[in-house]
Amino acid sequence: MTHHVCPFWVGYLLASPLRRLIQDPDTILRPYVATGMTVLEIGPAMGFFTLPLANMVGPRGKVVAVDVQEKMIRALQARAAKAGVGDRITARVCEETSLGLNEFDGQIDFALAFAVVHEVPEAAGLFADIARMLKPGGKLMAAEPKGHVSLSKFEQTLGLAGPKGFSIDARPRITHSHAALLIRKP
Repeated sequence: MTHHVCPFWVGYLLASPLRRLIQDPDTILRPYVATGMTVLEIGPAMGFFTLPLANMVGPRGKVVAVDVQEKMIRALQARAAKAGVGDRITARVCEETSLGLNEFDGQIDFALAFAVVHEVPEAAGLFADIARMLKPGGKLMAAEPKGHVSLSKFEQTLGLAGPKGFSIDARPRITHSHAALLIRKP
């Protein structure tokens, strides 16, 4: 698949409040995220899911957000500060081939990769990084936009997760998306 990174200006569209009418973060994520959790979000853009995640984990929880685009991270940090949840979010720029979060190995309860795996040059490496950071039994929600990723390509991508220590736990229904909830095998 051709490597492509979402243009910065699209981040404004992705963070639009109107998007909540189609893909509500609370509806999508609340069943999997609880107060006090440590959550990882890969490719948060400007924080459409990040800010609601920060509210879900509460003051004792943490959201770790990584993106390859520094401008996206800066915009996310500004939005988080304005929303009053900046202290719950650790936002960092990562490399295309590594999340660079070794200090979180075995500490993540839940991870989210929403509309991002198709942009990563090496999906198997991404799944290995996430598996290493998740606690045993930790979960990863992977979702890809139907307009960019065919169902067969999504299934092929999920096949890369199995050898990295994941099994499919559920298939949540998310509008305009292919989605799977993966669990890290103990």
